[in-house]
Formats: sequence, C-alpha cells, structure tokens
Amino acid sequence: MAKPQAEPVDPKQVAQLAQSVIEADRFPYLATIDGDQPRLRPVSPVKTEGFTVYFANLRSYHKTLEIEANPKVELCYLDDHHDQVRITGRADIVTDRALLREIWNTNPLLRQYLGDINNPELVVYRITPTRVRFMREWALDYFEVPISRASG
Repeated sequence: MAKPQAEPVDPKQVAQLAQSVIEADRFPYLATIDGDQPRLRPVSPVKTEGFTVYFANLRSYHKTLEIEANPKVELCYLDDHHDQVRITGRADIVTDRALLREIWNTNPLLRQYLGDINNPELVVYRITPTRVRFMREWALDYFEVPISRASG
C-alpha cells in the first residue's frame, strides 16, 4: 500500500489555512488537567478573534475547577479533510462587561439557557494563544503559526 501524500503547504498561507480549519469546526475539543489526569471534551466557542477563542461555561461544571487550578489549556480543531489546528494557551475569565454583553447579545442559546447575563452560573473564558500549530492531513508534521498573526 502506497503511503498517502500530504497536499503541499505554502508557509505564507499557514495562518489562513489554520483560520479555515477553525471556521469549519463548530465543536473543537478542549483539553484541561484534572490533577494528574488529562480531560478532553468538545466545547462550543461563543466568539473567535483570530486565534483567540472565547467559550461559555457553567460555574458548577468540573472544568471550572480544572481551569482554576491550572489555566493552561489546549484546543484542537479538525475539519472534514482531517487538517487540524491546535491552540495552546491560557484560559482566563472574562470580566469586561461590554465584551460579556456583546457575547451575550450574539448568542441566543446562552440567553435561552441562562436567562440573564447576571446569572451567577455563567462564566466566559478567553483562551489567549501561546502557540498555534497547523497540520495538513497525512503531513505528520506541524507548521507553526506566528503568534503575532495568531493574536487576531
């Protein structure tokens, strides 16, 4: 059986290719650490600016404790062609009321589920990238996306 060949990647296109993968995957996987045990689950971002990703969470969910104990996280996006983007970064709680209001107003599911922006269960995290990598299916090697381009 012949080894599959990866489609070539123009290094100048890496940021754009990575952004396309992010736009194609509505439910990336979020990795956290629970003590010495990795935890992985799909999340639904509520806002994306470049490679800075925001997601909503409930205060009562266990991942809130995991992120509080260790805010280092990773998101993995995968498109229909199996190209992937991994965003390594830090998750911090968003406290900016104008930004929270913008996110709230553009997400009907949040409004329906939580009822009020002041619901004490609502937590919105900002994942600020420290590293962004793109991999084409079968390439078996990552391309680094410059953080200056990744920060939006």
